[in-house]
Amino acid sequence: MTLPESGAPLLRISALTKRFGGFTALDNVSVDIRPGERFGLIGPNGSGKTTLINCISGAFRTEARTVVFRGEDITQLPAHVRTRRGIARSFQIPRPFKSMTVLENLMVALDFAVATDPLVSAAHRRETAMSILTGMGLAAKAGASAATLSQVELRKMELARAMATRPKLLISDEAMAGLSTSEVDEVLDLLMSLAGHDITVIMIEHIMQAVMRFSERVMCLDAGKIIAIGAPSEVMANQRVQEAYLGT
Repeated sequence: MTLPESGAPLLRISALTKRFGGFTALDNVSVDIRPGERFGLIGPNGSGKTTLINCISGAFRTEARTVVFRGEDITQLPAHVRTRRGIARSFQIPRPFKSMTVLENLMVALDFAVATDPLVSAAHRRETAMSILTGMGLAAKAGASAATLSQVELRKMELARAMATRPKLLISDEAMAGLSTSEVDEVLDLLMSLAGHDITVIMIEHIMQAVMRFSERVMCLDAGKIIAIGAPSEVMANQRVQEAYLGT
């Protein structure tokens, strides 16, 4: 793998177009995302946000050299290989292994991440898992069944499972949807903390206060095209964004 040169983007999306039959879900999307950046992705339903993150994470394939990560063309790599390259994704609807404890759920992700390193002992993996749960505020729930967690705890565990794969890039897909104001603040603080530990975070979110607080840059998609990108205040003041996203 070729590591990026100093100052090079962590992730480069180049002229990415994705069609499903006659429907164009993404139309010539290009963007560079810097190492350590907090990047917000917004847009109305059907704008192409999910398609874009599926192309980044490997759920969808695209044309050659449209997705370059850490200097490597990963366009043709399957999702599990991209995860081991350092791309992790949390999902809007958590799907834990409900028959397992919180710690066991995390160990599954951690075992996958270190599968290529046989020198990492089971005790060390468990210690790492507990450290991640502590950082997420879930240490006291380590032995609890995942089926007993509240919604905000499930979102935290979803982020913990993503972090267990030791990502350089974390894609957070509406981790705050349906949460109360105080719970949104909890999850947002966690994402801010992760971004402060040299992890690049792409946050897809409809809660605009969270986007404004979190993001250094925001990109708005509409009908598969970029209609604005820049500082959060600039993007939200953009008339096209207001028309497409806010309906004004």
